[in-house]
Amino acid sequence: MRRWSEVAERVSATTRTSVKTHLLAEYLRTLDVEQLPVAAVFFAGRPFAEVDGRTTGLGWAAISGAVGALADLPPDALGDAYDRTSDLGLAVADVLEQAAEVRRSAGLPEPEVTPPTLADVATAYAEIETVAGSQAKAQRFSTLLGRCDPATACYVVKILTGELRIGLGEGLLEAALAETFERPIAAVKRAGMLTGDLGRTAVLAREDRLSSAEIALFHPLKFMLASPAENADEIIGRLGPTAWVEDKYDGIRAQLHRAGREVRLFSRDLHDITGQFPEVVAGARELAWTGILDGEILAYKDGTVMPFVALQKRLGRKSPSAAIRAEVPVVYVAFDLLALAGPATDGSEPLAEALLDRPLSERRRRLEALELPLADAGGSFALSHLVSVGSAAELEGAFEQARLRRNEGLMVKDPSSAYSPGRRGLGWLKMKKALATLDCVVVGVELGHGKRHGVLSDYTFAVRDEASDRLVTIGKAYTGLTDAEIAEMTAWFEAHTLARFGRYRTVEPTVVVEVAFDVIVRSSRHNSGFSLRFPRIARLRPDKDVAEIDTTASVEAVWSGLQHGPEQLVTAGHQRALGEAARG
Repeated sequence: MRRWSEVAERVSATTRTSVKTHLLAEYLRTLDVEQLPVAAVFFAGRPFAEVDGRTTGLGWAAISGAVGALADLPPDALGDAYDRTSDLGLAVADVLEQAAEVRRSAGLPEPEVTPPTLADVATAYAEIETVAGSQAKAQRFSTLLGRCDPATACYVVKILTGELRIGLGEGLLEAALAETFERPIAAVKRAGMLTGDLGRTAVLAREDRLSSAEIALFHPLKFMLASPAENADEIIGRLGPTAWVEDKYDGIRAQLHRAGREVRLFSRDLHDITGQFPEVVAGARELAWTGILDGEILAYKDGTVMPFVALQKRLGRKSPSAAIRAEVPVVYVAFDLLALAGPATDGSEPLAEALLDRPLSERRRRLEALELPLADAGGSFALSHLVSVGSAAELEGAFEQARLRRNEGLMVKDPSSAYSPGRRGLGWLKMKKALATLDCVVVGVELGHGKRHGVLSDYTFAVRDEASDRLVTIGKAYTGLTDAEIAEMTAWFEAHTLARFGRYRTVEPTVVVEVAFDVIVRSSRHNSGFSLRFPRIARLRPDKDVAEIDTTASVEAVWSGLQHGPEQLVTAGHQRALGEAARG
C-alpha cells in the first residue's frame, strides 16, 4: 500500500495527463492478478467498486477518535488540520506526523509495525463495512491506521472517504489500463461501461477478454447523464432538425432490473433502494419480460404529480409504513430500455441483451411494446411525456408546457443517440431556466473543498423578515462566481468576520448577491420558512445596499405565483401527459 501511495503522490504532482497515464501504466504492469483489481478500484477513489452497494459507514467522529487515540494530541488537532487543508486525508497525515515529531523530540522509538499490503487494506475496508456499531468500526479502522506511515494513512483515508483528489478521472484511468496491456481504449471503455467495475475491467484487459464483458442483471449500470443548455436555438442547432423532448421530472432517477419474480431498484448513486418503493416492485413482479429500465420515481396522487418535497418523506426509509405509502404514493416513469431478454432455447432464464448501442428511437419503440401497467389504469408505471420539435419556437413552447405541469424543464434528446453510461455528452441535453432571482445578503461563509479548499466559497444568504426586522436565512450556494471574484471576496470576508465556528464564520451582513434558483419550496431548514433548490449566485450586487434586499413577503409572492396555474390547468396538464403516454 505504501508503493501505491507513492504512485498516487507522483500522479498528483503532475498536471500532464500523458505523464499521469504513463505513471499508472508503469505501476499497474507490475501487479499480479490479485493486486491489480484492488489497485484499480482504489485509483478510482473508492474502497469498493462503483456497482458494489457496500459502504463502510465510518463517519467523522469515528475517524477523529481513532486518529486522536493514535496521535495522543488534543481532541481538536484533527479539526484544526482539516480547517487548514479542507482534505481529511491530508489532515490525518498532518496529525500523525505531528505525533511522530513529538515522539522523536522525546527520544521515544517508533512503534514496530508491518506496513499493510493492498490486500490488507481491502480486507480492512470490508471488515469495517461488516461489523456493526461505530465503536467496532472505529477499532478496525484504528488497527489499520496504526500500521500506516503518515503518507500511506493519508491515502487510506482519502480512499475511504471517496476524496482522492489527485487529478485522476475515470477516463484517464481507462487510458492507463489500455496502455498497460496494449488494448484498444474503446474496448476498455465499453467493458468498464458494462461492468461498472474498474477492477474487473482491469483483469479483463490483462487477460485479453474485454470482449467477454456483458451486461449483468441486478448489477446496476452507471446512468447516462445530460449536458446542461438553456438557449433553444443552440439546442436545436445541436440536435436538430428534429429533436425528442421529454419533461424533466422532479423526482429521483432509478434503474429497474427484473428477471422472473425478482425486481430491484437502484438509485443514481447505484445503491439498492428496492425496499423504499414496494408498490413499484409489486407492479413489476407481475410482468412478463426480463430486462432493465431507466426512469424516474415520482410522488403521484389523484392524477397529479406531487412536488419533490413530498417525495422526500419516502426517501431513506427501508420499508415505508402503510400510512406513508397512502400519503405519498409513487409512480415509476420509464423513459428508456437498456436491456431486454431474447428467447431462451433451453428453458432457462434468458440472458438480457444490452441495447445500449441501439438508437433511442428503437429503444423507445421496444419500451412501449412492453405494455407496462400504467397509473391511469391502476398500475404503478407511466411512460415519459414525449413530443418531437423541429424549431426553437416549438422547443420554447414545450418548455412552458412542462413548467405548467410543474416539472423542472425539459430533456432534449437525439432520437438516434446511443446510451452512454456514466457519460455526459451532447446526445442528451437538459433545458432548465431559473424561475426567478432574489436579492439576498451574505450572512455566513465557509471554506470550500477541492480546488477551493483555501478560500471562502460557500455562501449562506438571507432575506429580511419585515415583521421582526431581522435577517432570516433562505439558502446556501457555492457556484456562480469566478475564481477571481471568490479570491477578492475571501479577503473581504476575512477582514469582516464576526465569529468563527470551525470552517464556518458569520460575517458582516453587507454584501448583496443576486441569487438564481430553479424551485422554491416551504421548508423548516431555514428560518425564513423557505428553501431554494439549485441556488447559484448570478452576480455580486455592489450597487445595492442591504436595505434593498428582498423580504419574506416578496419571497412569499414569488412562491405563491409559482403555485397557481390555475390549479385545474396544472392537474389537467398532468392527466393529459400521463394519458397521452398511456396511449403511446
